Amino acid sequence: MTYLEEITIKVPVDIAESYRQANEQEKQQIETRIAFLLKSQTISRKMAINKLRQTMSEIGQKAVRKGLTPEILEDILKDNEG
Repeated sequence: MTYLEEITIKVPVDIAESYRQANEQEKQQIETRIAFLLKSQTISRKMAINKLRQTMSEIGQKAVRKGLTPEILEDILKDNEG
C-alpha cells in the first residue's frame, strides 16, 4: 500500500486557480503526473550520483595501476596549494 503525504508547492496564480477549479478526477490526474515527474527526477539524480561514483572509482583504480600512491597524491596536492 502506498501512503500519501500532502506537500505545498508554489505555482503561478493562473495555475493555482485552474487547479482549484478542477474536479476531483482532474485533480487526481494532475497529482499523479506531478508525483511521476518528481519520482523520475529523483531516480535520474540517483543514477547520476551512482555514475559519478563509478567513474571516480574507475579513475582511482587506473591511477593506482599507473603507480599513483597516497604519498605521491599528497605531494601533488601540496604543490597545487602553494
